[in-house]
Amino acid sequence: MNREEAAKRAEELVGKMTVEEMASQLRFDAPAVERLGIPEYNWWSEGLHGVARAGVATMFPQAIGMGAAFDEELLKEVGEVISTEARAKYNFQSALGDRDIYKGLTIWSPNVNLFRDPRWGRGHETYGEDPYLITKLAINFIEGLQGDGEYLKTAACAKHFAVHSGPEALRHRFDAKATLKDMWETYLPQFEACVREAKVESVMGAYNRTNGEPCCAHSYLMEEVLRGKWGFEGHFVSDCWAVRDFHEEHKITASPEQSIKLALEKGCDLNCGCTYQKILDALDEGLIDESLIKRAAIRLFTTRFLLGMFDKNEYDDIPFEKIECKEHLEVAAKATRESLVLLKNNGILPLDKNKIKKIGVIGPNADSRSSLIGNYHGTSSRYITVLEGIEDYVGEDVRVFFSEGCHLSEPKTQFLAREYDRLSEAVAVARNSDVVVLCLGLDETLEGEEGDTGNEYRSGDKKDLELPEPQIRLLETIIETKVPFIVCVTAGSALNLSLADKYADAVVQAWYPGARGGIEVAKMLFGEFSPSGKLPVTFYRDLEGMPDFEDYSMKGRTYRFLEKEPLYPFGYGLSYADMAITDVKASGSSNFSRASKDGISFNVTVKNESAIPAEEVLQAYVHVNGTPDEVPNAKLSAFKRIRLLADEEKIIEITIPAYAFTTVNDEGIRSVTGNNADIFIGFSGPDKRSEELTKTKIFKTQI
Repeated sequence: MNREEAAKRAEELVGKMTVEEMASQLRFDAPAVERLGIPEYNWWSEGLHGVARAGVATMFPQAIGMGAAFDEELLKEVGEVISTEARAKYNFQSALGDRDIYKGLTIWSPNVNLFRDPRWGRGHETYGEDPYLITKLAINFIEGLQGDGEYLKTAACAKHFAVHSGPEALRHRFDAKATLKDMWETYLPQFEACVREAKVESVMGAYNRTNGEPCCAHSYLMEEVLRGKWGFEGHFVSDCWAVRDFHEEHKITASPEQSIKLALEKGCDLNCGCTYQKILDALDEGLIDESLIKRAAIRLFTTRFLLGMFDKNEYDDIPFEKIECKEHLEVAAKATRESLVLLKNNGILPLDKNKIKKIGVIGPNADSRSSLIGNYHGTSSRYITVLEGIEDYVGEDVRVFFSEGCHLSEPKTQFLAREYDRLSEAVAVARNSDVVVLCLGLDETLEGEEGDTGNEYRSGDKKDLELPEPQIRLLETIIETKVPFIVCVTAGSALNLSLADKYADAVVQAWYPGARGGIEVAKMLFGEFSPSGKLPVTFYRDLEGMPDFEDYSMKGRTYRFLEKEPLYPFGYGLSYADMAITDVKASGSSNFSRASKDGISFNVTVKNESAIPAEEVLQAYVHVNGTPDEVPNAKLSAFKRIRLLADEEKIIEITIPAYAFTTVNDEGIRSVTGNNADIFIGFSGPDKRSEELTKTKIFKTQI
């Protein structure tokens, strides 16, 4: 069904409603209108990395882990799995009369905010710190969610529009100040792509204000940009209880009725929260016209018609058996494999279970289900922690010792015990082992959304980049044992891993690897596959020189604006294989003028010089010269995940779009202002630290 037909049917249906009925449909928990055959519908459903909060579903790595995969095709597969399972659930639940929250077809994902500051608690819900990476992954995820059938398979939602990335503790009253240059260079490109390229069906506004106006009632963002410049035709939804913040927190209105007036006038169609329950009061007071209510209702019912909610459609027969089926679990396992980033390896990895008799698995995240799942998660029928994954993998061949070592963040694991009550056990495990896997990191209680975590003093944000003090003490204790050890970090953001980098034999960033992620971690440690993930965020050594968290300027933030050497750079990740670029040739003319109009392609000859098959991520970066508008450092402009057999050589075509040769001026206008560009192609970014860590040089040319 096309939008024109759906909108016509929506207009006809809404035209039959009373104003009271129309108003009721603008709430996220829309009641039934029985006389018109409209069942109740709850718009709030989640699917960030699997259908969430609605029972059993396939659970993928957290979004930041999928960002580390640098794999567009994977994100489309993941979106397809989520939409299939959402449909399967909707089919049986609605048939049983269950139309509760989280059980609909309007999926409030993906989160395409940019991870600008490593302290932000919700950063792990995003795909990373780069607009281009976020854009390419989000487009494919949305296409997977929405499908290509006659009807929308599910309706995706790009959130949180638009200048939003903490601090969580202040978000309900915070005003994010951003220049037009920063907005159009950093904060808006991914949203524009979601709307214009992926045709995302809905957009969610953020809690905060941006440059003085609330994001859920923003003249510039919602009217001039979203529906004006970009031609957005879907519906706009507030973040939950964000409209209430207008009068209670931001103090830009004096009452719920005035907040309703502002939100509806600016185009907020759907209210997640309670404020729109007073729409009729605002109407009675003469603050709004009935036409505003009708406009929003038509937009919402257009989406419901596009989803085929009032017709027999091709998704009605998706069976219950598709939920967490073998094929879907295989996609989740693939996502975990591709997400794992090897940060350091002195040769200890891969482990050989034929040479190891005893292995110690130590740490608060070794046997933690919470460390697998991140936030906005569903329920798995089975969880496999790192400890369990290693135990399952080695079987009876290797003795596995385990110690929690310490609590995740508290001084002791037992209330009546002395502090550091598991350290002696950890030492005993280490001393009795040939090698130790030390599992450190965070979980959603230490980094997450304000109000959803146990981190009550920081509201989900991190105060710094350090591991919790008990874990630092544990790490120092294991170092003192002199036993070879591997640090496996399960966390959704950059931590200061300097101590691990200095003393550990290997360091693995596993993110939140998904419900059964432990088995894939084990397989990687023992060399069943070569790690191939790349960092979607910069790992800083510390916060020195980092702007204040509340400062939304980009100076010094992310790899594009970084002014000091990182511990581990964006785009970096090691492999067990030796991949080499032996030749790079431009396909066709390689002058700047043509590239800035049509883009440019390169044929890259890649050789796997190893005796093992492996995957890698080919990356291209561009820095435009001859203009003051370019960002300080070369920016990611193309990437492609490649697969080569042992000793195989391939010619890979990688295309850099014309967009990469544009820049944004202080007025927020994107255009071609340079006269030449440096192009870098390799398996990492073009920075000195990446070259030092990978011991390889990146190919460079100029056009």
